[in-house]
Amino acid sequence: MSELLMDHPAPHVRRLLINRPEARNAINAAVRDALCTALIAASDDHSVRAVIIGGAGGFFSAGGDLPSMVGIAPAAAQARMADGHRIVDLLWMFPKPVIAAVERAAAGAGAGIALLADRVVMGSGATLLFPFLRLGLVPDWGLVRSVCLRAGQARATQIFLDGKPVSAEAAVAAGLADLDVEDGTVMTRAIEDAERLAALPQQAFARLKHLLRQSSGTDPLNLALEAEAQVACLTGPEFVEGYAAFKEKRPPDFIK
Repeated sequence: MSELLMDHPAPHVRRLLINRPEARNAINAAVRDALCTALIAASDDHSVRAVIIGGAGGFFSAGGDLPSMVGIAPAAAQARMADGHRIVDLLWMFPKPVIAAVERAAAGAGAGIALLADRVVMGSGATLLFPFLRLGLVPDWGLVRSVCLRAGQARATQIFLDGKPVSAEAAVAAGLADLDVEDGTVMTRAIEDAERLAALPQQAFARLKHLLRQSSGTDPLNLALEAEAQVACLTGPEFVEGYAAFKEKRPPDFIK
C-alpha cells in the first residue's frame, strides 16, 4: 500500500493524500519520504499549478507516529527532525498555491503541514490540535512561526499553553484557517479553491509568496533552534512521562 495517494481532481491541480487510515494518517518515515518526493515533483512539473494536501478516509492526520519516538537516540532524533524539516522548507517557499483540506482533525505534525499551506479549508466539525506540552515536547514542523504569523504571538502562546482542540470556527476567527465549510464538502471546496488559485499568474504568485515570507525575517522558521529544542525534549524524561500518560489516558505528572 502506498503511503501517499496522488491524482488530479481538476485541470492543473495535483492532490496528495496521506494514506495510513489504519493509523489516522499518522506521519511516519515512509510518509515523510513520499511527501517530500511528491512535493519536489509537483514543484518541477509545469502542468501542475496548485496542490491540495489532505488525508485518505476523510481524516487529515493524527500527527507524528508517537510509538516510533519512544526511546529514540539523539542521532536518530536529529535525523527525524531533518526529515520533517525537508518538507517544512519545501512548503514554506513552495512556488505554487497549496491548499490544505482538513477533515476531522489535524494534530501535531499534521497541523504543522496544514498551517504551512497558503489556504486552509476546514470542515465545521474538524479541529486543530497542538498537544505538544502535554507530551513533554515543543511545537515543531515550523508551528511556532506559522501559528504566530497567522494568529499573532499572544494568541499563539495561549493556543500552545492551553493545548485544547481548536474548532474550525475558532480557527477561522483566529486566522489559523481560511474557510469553515460543511463537513462532507471539504474536498469539493478545496478543489474549487485550487482551481481558482491555479488560474493566477504563476511567476507573480511565486514572487508574492517570497515577499510575504521574507517580510517576517531573514530566518523566520528558526528550524535549527526548533530541532535542538525538540531533540532535547524527545530524549528527555518529560517525554517519557508525557507518552506514558497518553497511553494510559491520564493527565501527565511532570512534578513527581
